[in-house]
Amino acid sequence: MDNAREAAIKAARSAGQLILQKMGNNKIDQKGSFNNLVTDADKAAEVIILDILKKDFPGDEILAEESGAGGSKGTNRRWLIDPIDGTTNFAHSYPFFAVSIALEEAGKLQMGVVFNPVSNELFWAQTGKGAWLNDKQIKVSKISRLQESLLSTGFSGNGSNIERFKHLTSITHGVRRDGSAALDLCFIASGRTEGYWELKIAAWDVGAGILIIQEAGGQVTDMDGNKLVLTDGRFNIAASNGQIHKEFISTLAELQAAKTK
Repeated sequence: MDNAREAAIKAARSAGQLILQKMGNNKIDQKGSFNNLVTDADKAAEVIILDILKKDFPGDEILAEESGAGGSKGTNRRWLIDPIDGTTNFAHSYPFFAVSIALEEAGKLQMGVVFNPVSNELFWAQTGKGAWLNDKQIKVSKISRLQESLLSTGFSGNGSNIERFKHLTSITHGVRRDGSAALDLCFIASGRTEGYWELKIAAWDVGAGILIIQEAGGQVTDMDGNKLVLTDGRFNIAASNGQIHKEFISTLAELQAAKTK
């Protein structure tokens, strides 16, 4: 697994270097809806990542945002790859985006790397070896009340998260919406924020960040508090430092119940 981590870090840093070179000078296209963007940098960065990983691990399965599923089907190892998590930010030169690479083995996350090329912050985790920011081990915060927490979230584009956003903003220290799920999760792991939730997220967005939070002492579930399953489709997620998780999930449930009345 150390070899896999080293390969993922190499791939993330190589992709990050290319991404920075292309920032402010890239072709922007739409994937379906007007607010679902893809750039030539997304595609080029994914090629770099895949070339490195396939060279070292040719038999592994792949699930990548731009190229979809690939590799050898039926193996017990799968890479989850997002070449630029936060493409809309990147397309506007808003400096909050990251490369995200995770590895599952027999359906369990074993390794995750998230690299922010703008800040040169490399978050990584490996099962049983803790969570790290560059060369420093990180831990979640000890804040135990939702009221004293700083949260983050994201939007799928259809407005279904607005009421949760408004209410949680009013009862906490605030909610940030910066546009990168991978970094939102890493910020919980490093104690910068306490909680995050999002609807209709994909495995490549959050795979690495989930393990980084867990190895930092935090907790990740679906929005009902149940075990999170990384499907090939879209799903809802709630993550926290663990201290506020019960109250956080309860509040999300109350908001959902009020919405359906």
